Amino acid sequence: MSKFRLRGRRRKNRAPSRDRVPLRTIAPNLITSIAACAGMTSITISATNYAKTLAGVPATSREWFMALFALLVACVCDAMDGRVARLLNASSKLGAELDSLADFVNFGVAPAMFMYFWCLSGRPDMPQNVKNLLLGAALFYALCDAFRLARFNTMLEQPAIPYWKNFFLGVPAPGGCWMVLTPAILALSFDGGSRSVASVAQNPWFGAGMLLFIGVLMASRLPTISLKSVHISRSYLLPTMAGLLLLIAFLVTNFWLTLGVVGAGYIATVPFVGMVFLKVRARYLAEQGDEAVA
Repeated sequence: MSKFRLRGRRRKNRAPSRDRVPLRTIAPNLITSIAACAGMTSITISATNYAKTLAGVPATSREWFMALFALLVACVCDAMDGRVARLLNASSKLGAELDSLADFVNFGVAPAMFMYFWCLSGRPDMPQNVKNLLLGAALFYALCDAFRLARFNTMLEQPAIPYWKNFFLGVPAPGGCWMVLTPAILALSFDGGSRSVASVAQNPWFGAGMLLFIGVLMASRLPTISLKSVHISRSYLLPTMAGLLLLIAFLVTNFWLTLGVVGAGYIATVPFVGMVFLKVRARYLAEQGDEAVA
């Protein structure tokens, strides 16, 4: 009796699984790239508006708001990319490095250049030494942002101190961007109304002071509030919801003015958060001392 052999189809040689990358891993890096493009777009719009003023054509508040809107898109993308990476289990060292580089452009270079071009717009007779001072302040702010981001990356490998869980070490890069742009947001929101606000906020000396002040806050070791770990008591849940709904209502009716007012409030929280941090640290150290004695 003859033997029959069933021959199956030859299987094609498949590449090892480690040589294949799921398509979902591209999504976080794509969002980070969009954020970087938004930051560079903001710089381009700011430079174009400044060039128009030098040519004798004043840039409108709407044109400056376009540069601010590009930075707002960068902030939204920065908040999304990390969450999308964790949701899709697509975190990588490449994505972390790309995120830091994008943050330097979006929250360091772009707001510094915006303040430089905006403060000098419509002032062709500004003395050169004042321009150099404002440029130096802008460079200082951008370098402080780079230092802040580099320190943050190195701290990821260090053990977290318990009493720091509700605080940031220094002002985070997006928060610094928001703070330094607050005077411009308020002044542009009052365009056609209160000229005194615009004249003070757009003054190159005031702009240089804001760049230096916020740059120091970012590079410093001052504690600032972190909303990620903040818990609300049930008794305060209803008032908190009412406040958030009121904030949303104001954002819908007057978005930029509300954003500027909230930014000014954020700046005002720095000393109060410092005092709260000192109390939290003292309480933690006292508890550790009592445990050591026991």
